[in-house]
Amino acid sequence: MLIHRLDNVEVNLKDGHKYAIRDILLGENVIKYGNPIGHATKSIKKGEHVHTHNMKTNLSGVIKYTYTPFEDQSRADENIPTFMGYLRKNGDVGIRNEIFIVNTVGCVNKISERLAAMTGAIAFTHPFGCSQLGEDQTVTQLILRGIVNHPNAAGVLVLGLGCENNNIEAFRSVLGEYDDERVKFLNCQDCEDELAEGLRLIRELQEYAKGFVRHPIPVSRLCIGLKCGGSDGYSGITANPLVGQLSDLLISMGGSCVLTEVPEMFGAEHLLMARAESREVFDRTVDLINGFKAYYERHGQVIYENPSPGNKKGGITTLEEKSLGCVQKAGSRAVVDVLTYGDTVRKSGLSLLDGPGNDIVAITNLFAAGVHMILFTTGRGTPVGSGVPTLKIATNHTLAEKKQSWIDFDASPILEGKELLDALFQEILQVANGKQTKNEQNGYREISIFKDGVTL
Repeated sequence: MLIHRLDNVEVNLKDGHKYAIRDILLGENVIKYGNPIGHATKSIKKGEHVHTHNMKTNLSGVIKYTYTPFEDQSRADENIPTFMGYLRKNGDVGIRNEIFIVNTVGCVNKISERLAAMTGAIAFTHPFGCSQLGEDQTVTQLILRGIVNHPNAAGVLVLGLGCENNNIEAFRSVLGEYDDERVKFLNCQDCEDELAEGLRLIRELQEYAKGFVRHPIPVSRLCIGLKCGGSDGYSGITANPLVGQLSDLLISMGGSCVLTEVPEMFGAEHLLMARAESREVFDRTVDLINGFKAYYERHGQVIYENPSPGNKKGGITTLEEKSLGCVQKAGSRAVVDVLTYGDTVRKSGLSLLDGPGNDIVAITNLFAAGVHMILFTTGRGTPVGSGVPTLKIATNHTLAEKKQSWIDFDASPILEGKELLDALFQEILQVANGKQTKNEQNGYREISIFKDGVTL
């Protein structure tokens, strides 16, 4: 399959790998998706397999970019459907009505797990909150703040120990204003029986949650996170372009989408920068990309150290190739905002979110940013799930058949020329209306918080 008329490789639909459609000279760029994905390290004959043995990345360090104004020619969609969501007292909208247990520190993880097992609440355990310094502690607090404030939670128990750096009083100062009917606090060192007291507080929250019922909500209030993991040679042909179409459709209806995984923008960042709605957004996108490259260099790591072994087995050779497939999830609309750790979505449209490609960290960042659900494309398969519904979209039919307990949607019929946008949109509406994704059915709901500093 030839993806773009400028390509000098095509994809074998049987294995997802690349093969030369003409001779490629030593040092010549290998072109896929109409863009360079690296260069040939030896002469490649027409029909030869093109992979790690005969090509490598073009990526280097920090790059200077030039701003060009972008005018979004897309039209707004006047047909705005609704979903049945929960309207919160502060005006936010949720698609779930759950009780969260958010730990200030990893020392109380097992207590929160026991409380969750006793009550049906959802415990978000992590190893942080104690002995962290500076920016690491701030990031931990901001991510936890985003989870506490997430509109999918009708009520939240903030569970602390009492002696940690991120103690409840310290966390309150970051949390800011909160509804004391919705958010309860418990320091385990302050009571004789933390399980009995935790159970009492969660029962109060569950009673409070009963006051919320589903109402018709315009889909313009919906916010969706975009993520991929365990990619293969089909990712940029089936699932990612499909999610890009969905992103464009939702944004045309006034909704919001968030793209993260900054390292998986490397080599394709120029496509996102070209869509910045303003010079300010362009400059912040440049800072996002070059800032993450500087992070790599600060730790003595090569910027292009990717893709993973699973990605390579699936036919992806370089980070540029993965990135060019990855950013297709973002569709074609203007980039309207750039978010960092702990920011929540501020504008309708497409936002970029700082953070690594690591699956659990990335979905945690999206969760804390306030997305209602995550569309997670995968060609290799993964059971991982966020604190919000995490809809897994298979790039190939073999995976969809093999891992039916993980996969929610099969994008492979696109290879046969089928249109799946309406089917995916209807699936998203069903999830917003309460249909559980596979990660919810399985109870696979994890968080992990980005760390870049010293622990005492």
